Order: sequence, then structure tokens, then C-alpha cells
Amino acid sequence: MARSGFKINRQGIRKMMNEIQREMDKHPVKARVESDTSGLSLGSGSILGGGNIFNGPVIHGDLNNAQLAWGNTSVNQTQHTEGQQIAPGFEAIAQAVVDALRQLPTMGVSEEDIEDAAAAGEEVLNEVVQTEPDRGKIRRAVAALKGYFAPIATGAIAAGAAAGSEDAARAVIENLSTAL
Repeated sequence: MARSGFKINRQGIRKMMNEIQREMDKHPVKARVESDTSGLSLGSGSILGGGNIFNGPVIHGDLNNAQLAWGNTSVNQTQHTEGQQIAPGFEAIAQAVVDALRQLPTMGVSEEDIEDAAAAGEEVLNEVVQTEPDRGKIRRAVAALKGYFAPIATGAIAAGAAAGSEDAARAVIENLSTAL
């Protein structure tokens, strides 16, 4: 299919989604939940009767990595919360990438650039937890990440940048370079 010159305005879509979310947050959805407790036991042999349940589940947030069970008489759930181990010798670059990604949003760059930088940073972080990380892949992703800080460090991006962003961006680039 030939290209028609149409380009998706991702920043416009992101802005629209944020505005819609703000409006939705003003009017939270409330739902009455009733449960059928007939035949359920508290374990001591007493059967729950009808009526209000004051200690029911309350769910807040987006439920990433959540495990939920409802209406089961016995549940066995496990969740491994231990973090992945960074390969020896790659701790410094992992820390430098995390620090860089934390600072970038304060430097006046676009949301799209922040997302792209996060993808490059995530590539590094995913690689350093491998048993044998690919140094070439890490080097390329770090170079891409430094590319988002270079215009700030040189003063090419001044509009919207916080005071001191140039020095901070230079420090981030230096930190990423020395950590390799």
C-alpha cells in the first residue's frame, strides 16, 4: 500500500488521552457490589448470613502483576518478588541508566522523546540481567540514550528546559560514558 503522507500525531493523541483521563477522574465510577454468601463458612463452622460485608476487597490502581481469587474455598497463590540479578561488572551502567531516565523528564523534552529514551534504557536494563550480557547491544542502546541528552547539553533545546539542565545533561552523558 502506498504511503499517503498521513502521519499519526502521537503527541496529540497522548494529550487528548490525558485530558479525557482528567475528566474521568472528576467523576469516579461507583458500583454497588453484592455477593451471594449462602453456603460460605468462616472456617469455624458458622455460615455467613446475608447482609452487608464490610471487609470485602477494595481494589485501587492498575493491578499490574496482581493475583486475584474470588469465590474460591481454597486458594494457593505465590508471587516471586525478588529482583533480577545484574550481571557482575554491569552494576554501574545499570545505575547510570536508571539515574538518566529519572532526570530526563525534568529537562524539558517532549513526551515522545521520554518514551523513546525509556525504550533505549529498558533495552540496557533487560540486557544487564542476562547471564552473559551483549556489550554491543548495551553500547548501542547507551549511545541512543545519550543522544536524547546531547541537544540539552549543547543548549540546542532551551525552551521548557529547567535551569541547570545543560550542566545536568552533560553530567548524565559523562556518567553514562564512564559507566561503560
